[in-house]
Amino acid sequence: MEIMAGIMRDHILALLKEGKRVDGRGLEDYRDLEIKVNVIEKAEGSAWVRLGNTQVLVGVKVDMGEPFPDLPDRGVITTNVELVPLASPSFEPGPPDENAIELARVVDRGIRESQAVELEKLVIVPGKLVRVVFIDVHVLDHDGNLLDASGIGAIAALLSTRMPRVAYNEETDEVEVLDEYEPLPVRRIPIPVTMAKIGPNILVDPNLDEERVMDGRIIITTDENGMISSVQKSEGGSFKLEEVMYAVDTAIKKAAEIREKVLEAVKAE
Repeated sequence: MEIMAGIMRDHILALLKEGKRVDGRGLEDYRDLEIKVNVIEKAEGSAWVRLGNTQVLVGVKVDMGEPFPDLPDRGVITTNVELVPLASPSFEPGPPDENAIELARVVDRGIRESQAVELEKLVIVPGKLVRVVFIDVHVLDHDGNLLDASGIGAIAALLSTRMPRVAYNEETDEVEVLDEYEPLPVRRIPIPVTMAKIGPNILVDPNLDEERVMDGRIIITTDENGMISSVQKSEGGSFKLEEVMYAVDTAIKKAAEIREKVLEAVKAE
């Protein structure tokens, strides 16, 4: 395996010297991106994303529960990722491994820190009862860059979410679920952009072959105002200051392009 990885790395580096990639893309080009929303009938919101040959399915369920003790006037968001074994030979059944945990945290942080969802509007009874938004990401096919596919799927699913209205009766302390629906209050559209470093080169949207030989990776999530909500560096390696600044500028530019596709998919429904 190490010999094959070495051969692949030499091949990729040779192509990069000519400004080419193994699949013919430019260094700043994404693979073909396809997004569909409302693909799970029983979920309040859902999205299917295909990025090249990578596929993820995201479902959103909205329930009621207690707020966090330190945030009594905020609803709750919780993100879970399942790496389905059929998606890759490297995925195994059982509890989430470190890869699934990192993926869930990066997706969750991008949404939470951008304040994409107006959590204060999810409060039913302050300090006692709030809406709890569950984001479940299922990786169906892994061919690289699960982070972007999952983050795009999560925000598309949130934008498509319709939840039943509720009415609280203070006298009886009871909550009635009405036969009416309202959209989830989403005010920001954070989009993650992943870049891999291979030798001196920075590549947008690395595929699986490129991920296997990369020296490092940086994921930058930005909203429609160009504000950074999260940055994650992983897989070792180092980035110079000028490389980080280039990554930020590229992330903002590519996120704007992807955001348009997300909105088009949501409006098409």
